[in-house]
Amino acid sequence: MIESCQHPFRTQKILRFIIFIGVELFSLSCSSPPSGMVWIPSGPFTMGTDKKDVQGRSVDLGLTKPWFQDETPAHTLTLPGFYLDRTEVTNQDFAVFVRARRAQPPESWKAGGYPSGQERYPVTDVTWYQAAAYCLWAGKRLPTEPEWEKAARGPGGLIYPWGKEFDSRKANLLSNGPQPVGSYPQGESPYHVQDLVGNVWEWTADWYQPYPGNTVPSDNYGQRFKVIRGKSWTRGFGHQTANEALEITAHEARGSYRLYFDPAFSFGDLGFRCAKSG
Repeated sequence: MIESCQHPFRTQKILRFIIFIGVELFSLSCSSPPSGMVWIPSGPFTMGTDKKDVQGRSVDLGLTKPWFQDETPAHTLTLPGFYLDRTEVTNQDFAVFVRARRAQPPESWKAGGYPSGQERYPVTDVTWYQAAAYCLWAGKRLPTEPEWEKAARGPGGLIYPWGKEFDSRKANLLSNGPQPVGSYPQGESPYHVQDLVGNVWEWTADWYQPYPGNTVPSDNYGQRFKVIRGKSWTRGFGHQTANEALEITAHEARGSYRLYFDPAFSFGDLGFRCAKSG
C-alpha cells in the first residue's frame, strides 16, 4: 500500500497546502498591475510646501510666478490606491489610438505620423482634450494633481522623485530635446514611476485652483487652466545665465511644483501619462 494511504491526515494537509498556494498565486496574478503601470498604495502623504520666497528670488530672475506661492500650505491627504503608467505615453502608443479612433494626430506630426525612430519618445503637442480622450480609450484616465504628486514624492514627502537633493543627471533636464521614455531609471520615484520629472511636462485632470487655506488671490485660478506637472527638458529663456537656468530648473523640478496651461492648447514639451482607479 502506498504511503499516502497509510497516512490520510498527511495527505489532507498536503492537499490543503496545495490549495492554499494555488489561491495565493491566483490572488497575486489578479492584483498585478495592468501592463505598463505600477500600483500606488493607499495611505497619507504630504502635498504642497510651507516654504516662502522671502528674498524675492523669483523676481530677481525675472519670473512672473512667485516661487512657492501656489504650493502652500502643506497639507496631508489620504488617497485610495490607484495605478499609474510607469512612463509617459509614447508616440507609438498614441499612433495606435489615432488609427483606431481616427483621432486628430499631434500638430507636429508630418503627414499624420511621428518622426522615424521616435517610437519610444513621449508624445507631445497634444491638448488636454486629446490626452483625456486617449486615456479614456485605453480604459484609463488622466491622473489627478494629488495622485501625480503622491507618485512623485512618495510617503516620505521627498522634494524630488529620487530624493531630497537636486541632481540634473537623474532626469532629462537642461537638454536639447526629449529622450525615449525610461532613459533615466536612476531618477524613478519611490513607487518606481519613471520620468515624473524631466523629458516633458504632463497634463493632469485638475483645474488650477488654490489649496485649502491658501488666501493669496490669483486671476488664473478657476476653470480656465489645467494643471501640468513634471518639468520638461527645456533650458528656459535665453536671457538667463547657465547658473540661473540651473537654479530655476532645480526649483521647477520639485515634486510639489505646479504650472498651468490652457486645455485647448498644445506645446512641443508637453505630454501626459494615464492613471486607473484600483
